[in-house]
Amino acid sequence: MSRLPIRLRVTAACAVAMAAVLTGSGLFLYFRLSAHLAHSLDQDLRIRAQDLAALVSKPGSLLARDGTSPLVERGESYAQLVTPKGRVVDATAPLGRAPLLTKDEVRAAAGGPIFLDRGSVPGLNESSRILVISVRHAGQRRVLVVGATTQNNAETLAHFRAELLVAGPIALLLAAALGYLLAGLSLRQVELMRRRADEITAETPGDRLPVPATGDELQRLGETLNELLDRLESAIAREREFVADAGHELRTPLTLLRTELELALRQANTREELRDAIRWSSHEAERLSQLAEDLLLIARADRGQLALRREEVDVRSLFDTVASRFEWRASELAKVVRVADCAPASVSGDRLRLEQALANLVDNALRHGGATIELSARINETAAELHVQDDGSGFPAGFAGQAFDRFSRADSARSGEGAGLGLSIVRTIAESHGGSAHIAARTPNGADVWVAIPR
Repeated sequence: MSRLPIRLRVTAACAVAMAAVLTGSGLFLYFRLSAHLAHSLDQDLRIRAQDLAALVSKPGSLLARDGTSPLVERGESYAQLVTPKGRVVDATAPLGRAPLLTKDEVRAAAGGPIFLDRGSVPGLNESSRILVISVRHAGQRRVLVVGATTQNNAETLAHFRAELLVAGPIALLLAAALGYLLAGLSLRQVELMRRRADEITAETPGDRLPVPATGDELQRLGETLNELLDRLESAIAREREFVADAGHELRTPLTLLRTELELALRQANTREELRDAIRWSSHEAERLSQLAEDLLLIARADRGQLALRREEVDVRSLFDTVASRFEWRASELAKVVRVADCAPASVSGDRLRLEQALANLVDNALRHGGATIELSARINETAAELHVQDDGSGFPAGFAGQAFDRFSRADSARSGEGAGLGLSIVRTIAESHGGSAHIAARTPNGADVWVAIPR
């Protein structure tokens, strides 16, 4: 069944369900009709038994002047009057004098009316149902047997069964055809969505699937798939922008490196000029290497392959390590990197990655912040916030919302040496630890950038 088309499976399920309903309904109606016919036959036997009992109870002979008996009935009903010893007193013509009851049945009739079934009776080769009651005739007790053949009931049930066997398959075929039609109509929208999805390519990421306004699961499926396409389009746009920005950032140092080497090859006449060219080339090569490392880290994070070596990291020790790393550079820039007092605390994380994130924040503050950069921590029960604050001019208006995007730089920083990946890496490291990165303006001036790491 799993290899069949959905339309055929739905049709088969509909046919099976309808077959079960038809079978159950047919059996129910058949047995109800059978019970109704049997009850009707018993009622007819009771009425006829009452009528004959009234005739038998009158005094006189059971034989009329023309020699007929009140027990004689036309059709398939019959009657018989017997003594308590089983001797037939009078009977319907087809029965003759052959008794219908055994002695035990005759004795049982004294206790009250009883119904009996007979496969056949003398003179009638048909199954019958009889009612046996006790009556009085000429002051003596007699046993009255009233019977009727069940052939009419059997024929009625046979006709009804034949009609069910004819109408049932027809109804089943109609139900299967209707199920096939409805399944096709329901799956038509699915086929339309499939065809449109087959036409969507990377060159046409803006196309969307047609969504039927049915308000059911099919509409919700189409809306969900369109939302998925929205996310994929955004991801493709980001990747294309990432590739374009990465190519731009890589082209600049490569161009400078090639220019320096060509100048050194053609115009370097002294050893000092050659050393300066090599020094600048080494600087650009280091920048290329750092950019390649940053791009590799982001790519690994996107694939979920950024490995973390978690350990308990002391916050104060982490701050001291980062501050000491930038001490010489801050001195050259006449700036100060200091660590604020904080309560003893630790976080679970990769020490090298956390140092990298804080180092990027401090580097960004040294490039664009004020004279004082401060590392501080705010600890609560659920997270540790690692802050890097400066007293500079802060982020430009409207830039804080995109500061963590890849290759995102404020207009005033476009001519700098940075590639716009520092804050993006900070966010990547924070999220890999299950945390987040944030930016806020300081009062009266400056910027506050921090990462929140779950404890």
